[in-house]
Amino acid sequence: MAEQLATNVHWHEHMVSKAERWQLSGHKGVMLWFTGLSASGKSTVANTVDHKLHALGKRTFVLDGDNIRMGLNKNLKFSAEDRAENIRRIGEVGKLFVGAGVITSTAFISPYRRDRDAVRALLEPGEFIEIFMDTPIEICEKRDPKGLYKKARAGELKGFTGIDDPYEAPEKPELLLDGGKKGIDELADEVIAFLTSRGVLKL
Repeated sequence: MAEQLATNVHWHEHMVSKAERWQLSGHKGVMLWFTGLSASGKSTVANTVDHKLHALGKRTFVLDGDNIRMGLNKNLKFSAEDRAENIRRIGEVGKLFVGAGVITSTAFISPYRRDRDAVRALLEPGEFIEIFMDTPIEICEKRDPKGLYKKARAGELKGFTGIDDPYEAPEKPELLLDGGKKGIDELADEVIAFLTSRGVLKL
């Protein structure tokens, strides 16, 4: 966890409660934490879920890894320390979204369990839903839409997850998606069915 450096700051309680914001949304706020290797399908499934829920009139948003690194986290690189800070910031932003009654999808490799667990600890029980995009690395490499695996195999990209940097798969994710055998729509529907079964989409 990051150390609190600023002094003379105090938490300000809102006049509108989280429960009241959720009531206005018509559903609970949760964080859908999509994790998996590069090219596993995280962003595609997260955005498809977002699109389907939006069509149902739900309040949603997607925090995507590359998009965030082009703005909020543009000053971070890919060292273990910077990756931890990248995830910490996203966790804090996502927590605000959840409190506002938004179904918030995040699409980050987030390779280390300790970083994902740190985000889970920021939220109330049931608000953090870890979704493991379980796609074999062989399939991810065949997709390789950004050419990153090719660069990593050629030694042009160091510290690449799955090649010369580890990926620690979730041990007990709330939901495991088979990204190697199922289509995007089917996987997105599995996520929505899970949210329905958990009572997220109906107060």
